[in-house]
Amino acid sequence: MPHNRRTTASTCCYCGVGCGVLIEHDDERILGVQGDPQHPANFGRLCSKGSTLHLTGDADARAQFPELRLGKGLSRTRTDWDTALEHAAGVFAETLREHGPDSVAFYVSGQLLTEDYYAFNKLARALVGTNNIDSNSRLCMSSAVVGYKRSLGADAPPCSYEDIELADCVLIAGSNMAYAHPVLFRRLEEARARRPEMKLIVIDPRVTDTAEAADLHLAILPGTDVALFHGILHILLWEGWIDRAFIDAHTDGLDELKALVRDYGPLAVAEICGIAVDDLQRAAQWIGQSPSVLSLWCMGLNQSTAGSAKNSALINLHLATGQIGRPGAGPFSLTGQPNAMGGRETGSLSNLLPGHREAANVEHRAEVAAYWGVERLPESPGLSAIELFDAVRDGRIKALWIACTNPAQSLPDQTRVREALATCPFVIVQEAFTTSETCQYADLLLPAASWGEKEGTVTNSERRISHVRPAIPAIGEARADWNIVCDFARRLEQHLRPGESSLFDFGSPSALFDEYKLLTRERDLDLSGIDYALLDTRGPQQWPFRAGATQGTERLYGDGQFPTANGRARLIAEPYRAPKEKRDARYPLILNTGRLRDQWHGMTRTGTAPQLFGHVEEAILGLHPDELRRRRISDGQLVRLHSRRGELVLPVQADDRLRPGQAFLPMHWGDRYLKGLGINVLTLPAVDPLSRQPELKHATVEVSRIELSWQFFALVEGNVQKRFDALRPLFEDLRYASFSPIGRERPALVIRAAHHEAPSADWLARIDALLDLGDGPVMAYDDPRRTVGKRVRIEQSRIVSLRLAGETAARAWLRELWKEGRADQELRRWLLAPLSAAPGKAGAAADKTLCNCLNVSQSRIQAGIDKGLDLEGLKCELKCGTACGSCVPEIKRLLAQKPLAATA
Repeated sequence: MPHNRRTTASTCCYCGVGCGVLIEHDDERILGVQGDPQHPANFGRLCSKGSTLHLTGDADARAQFPELRLGKGLSRTRTDWDTALEHAAGVFAETLREHGPDSVAFYVSGQLLTEDYYAFNKLARALVGTNNIDSNSRLCMSSAVVGYKRSLGADAPPCSYEDIELADCVLIAGSNMAYAHPVLFRRLEEARARRPEMKLIVIDPRVTDTAEAADLHLAILPGTDVALFHGILHILLWEGWIDRAFIDAHTDGLDELKALVRDYGPLAVAEICGIAVDDLQRAAQWIGQSPSVLSLWCMGLNQSTAGSAKNSALINLHLATGQIGRPGAGPFSLTGQPNAMGGRETGSLSNLLPGHREAANVEHRAEVAAYWGVERLPESPGLSAIELFDAVRDGRIKALWIACTNPAQSLPDQTRVREALATCPFVIVQEAFTTSETCQYADLLLPAASWGEKEGTVTNSERRISHVRPAIPAIGEARADWNIVCDFARRLEQHLRPGESSLFDFGSPSALFDEYKLLTRERDLDLSGIDYALLDTRGPQQWPFRAGATQGTERLYGDGQFPTANGRARLIAEPYRAPKEKRDARYPLILNTGRLRDQWHGMTRTGTAPQLFGHVEEAILGLHPDELRRRRISDGQLVRLHSRRGELVLPVQADDRLRPGQAFLPMHWGDRYLKGLGINVLTLPAVDPLSRQPELKHATVEVSRIELSWQFFALVEGNVQKRFDALRPLFEDLRYASFSPIGRERPALVIRAAHHEAPSADWLARIDALLDLGDGPVMAYDDPRRTVGKRVRIEQSRIVSLRLAGETAARAWLRELWKEGRADQELRRWLLAPLSAAPGKAGAAADKTLCNCLNVSQSRIQAGIDKGLDLEGLKCELKCGTACGSCVPEIKRLLAQKPLAATA
């Protein structure tokens, strides 16, 4: 062990659980990562993504130096920071003078630190003078914000993670928690093992790993959540399972709500939702009669044109039963990003100001303006994410600054988004990874520090603030986000307010935090008693944490007092409305999107760790077997998936965990990994009228057969990111192309492609050169008449690169040979033989990694099952399921199939 190996406590940069991590490093490189056993969010646990953080961030994928393009159509060239920021300040100043403050906009991210968020917010509002600053949190949590504010009076999740273990009944709605928040799901699993009487209700159209663990799974039809919650409340009222004393003392609006839900009887709701009446009755009984009820929800409720209504309808259940402010009880939204909460707190949505203030409120604007020392803040409403990019597209926005997010992958209706980015006169992209799809549109690329390199704070889903500490210096010339913003702002001040004292005289992130926190004083989220020193001595703390306090606040509203004008919560009466986009004969399927177990968002970071592709390697559409039969489509076949906005070509697989009429596609695949602008070329930009959150989980689509006679497969190891960048553009004219980093000890890039006809010999020669198959120890077989060719490069008696063109049946067999590191005589005979002589294993499916943490394949687990091992035996012998535990549900499914195999 190197003598300078050290450990720095920090936090994970993925989901909103906010896990503590211990970064092992030598002051120059990150060498490993472990869960922090002292952190109250995770107590040492990490999921498969968090435990591989040290393997991400390939230097070849990182933005390391500023790059500037001096004209549309030209290439960016490397420049220095002074030139980059002076140019940006000049362009912004000229744009502001000519077109006014609302001609510029900022689009930021829930992955920024709180200090970064605050710097951007102050830049936009106090200096530029626009409310055109929005966050990608608009895409994930804004409906929860509206739900909390209009029902409870403030955007404040009232619960703690401990409540997951204390609840008697847990309701999970619109969340595959086992994949999206696995560390919390493990806590739930362990609590249920200790207390078998706990009830778990899961509401989800799909049979997910989360749903499979439920005592009651309500597989509702997509988008019918509001009807379901009103139907449950109807039964609660009918049976008298409500807390009338709590309602009378602490809420308003019961009479109006009762009048509404009177029409949501069990039979009608069961029909709307597509569930059994008995299941509806059972759910209501458990909610109404359990001593403590906790609800957990995420994107399935939020990403909807009825997202605000869904949130309030669920919160109604808690208010009607008094299930709030007590241990094990309350409505608890699970945040999608590591610091979406920090963004909400600092006011970094277009309609907000710091300290949970409203940009439309004249008193709130005056308070913040006075604190910042400016005459006034802008009055005109800011543009939310979808509106903002529409304004870019139609020319209202002339300069756009994008930071730490990838709208060219994540926003719906990608065709319009790409048009907007391509036509915007000046686009700044502040990013740690040059591999994001958005970077190609940057006129100015500003390299940002990444995980392990920067300092600040984040707030997790339970309102807990953690100190993010740096372990190593930033790569190349990358700089912290707050530092970039403040440097730019000081330069822009010389154009806009020369000679005046700077509003951005910050020398450290702690200086930003100390200024920001006083804007929360005497607000519902008061965290004025926190500073970095306190977090370092006492550990992460929950707000409110007022000045003089000794510890944070575990739960809110225990006294029944709510931060509304009269101190009472509001029961919201809003009817069920069907999703905006209706199925018809042309588009008869509903497409749902969601997460994979081992990937994160657009895979900008996880995509640099090949081993995270071991469980699911490529974008595959899931469809019920009946839908495949109806369309005469085979499992694994390439299909055309199309909506009213765009289309993709990709493989399909039978999935009986979906209902007929529904389709599922993971959210992560953008244009880098799947040709065709990624999955959001299909999704629709319709938004919730209150939250402005888009409907990302409900689009109508159709699937049809597509005949692509020419097939291509390649695998090449080493220099994965550089090869990726060189090869990806060459497949743009093909009908289908998919790219996947794979491997653990020997990372490699896998390419799958197909087209109506064979490309030119010149195209293939260019591909071969980039695959190292042009010369050297390469074995080849070509049949130009049949447009079939195969090439394999063998070094030190093993495959290092291969390419199949025209016929790809042997790809799984060749991959196994590559994985095993061998090249035997059977390979040589196959290479030099006619096509019909392909080996018997040629059509076998590739083995997948079921346990990513311990690198245990499905075939090894199946072999253990075949010899009689049960779950505990598999854990003991193979170690699978003993780290993060995310593979356990899938192992259980394999174990459940064993009797069927035995009787076959």
